[in-house]
Amino acid sequence: MSSGRHALPPRFGKLYREIAKFGMVGASGFVVNLAVFNLIRTVTDWQTVRASVLATAIAILSNYLGLRYFAYRNRDQEDRNSRRKELTLFLFFSAIGLVIENSVLYATTYGFGWEGTLASNVSKFVGIGVATLFRFWSYRTWVFRTAGSRRTAGSVPEPVVPFPEPVLSGSRERG
Repeated sequence: MSSGRHALPPRFGKLYREIAKFGMVGASGFVVNLAVFNLIRTVTDWQTVRASVLATAIAILSNYLGLRYFAYRNRDQEDRNSRRKELTLFLFFSAIGLVIENSVLYATTYGFGWEGTLASNVSKFVGIGVATLFRFWSYRTWVFRTAGSRRTAGSVPEPVVPFPEPVLSGSRERG
């Protein structure tokens, strides 16, 4: 029996589930990104940022599949045109994330001269973290939107309630 004391409002519970699914996909993309990055650095003589850009691009492709078919599979996609728009937006925002992620690596590698394996991986980790915050916001806001959030020209947006009233169960006012 739940007292309701620790119950989350439905809106927040849904957000936490979304973050968890996004995080699972992101974690797998993180592993792909770092594994490909280190593999390229080990078997080729590519420059650090070039290897990172290719690794990030491969991770972006794996993340799209995970987000589309796992994290956001319940989001509407009625026709091929909306799927094309979704993919275009995903690639656009992913490219911005790629620039954010690899800018950190570029700055530490060529700005500070931190070129060792550990330094490159730590820089890549930090860049991925910063870019992930941007990606989460942009994907949920622009790419994988719910059916109710699609607006047409002239439509009035639904009001946003920043903090819904808490549900207090089991407590009664005493008179």
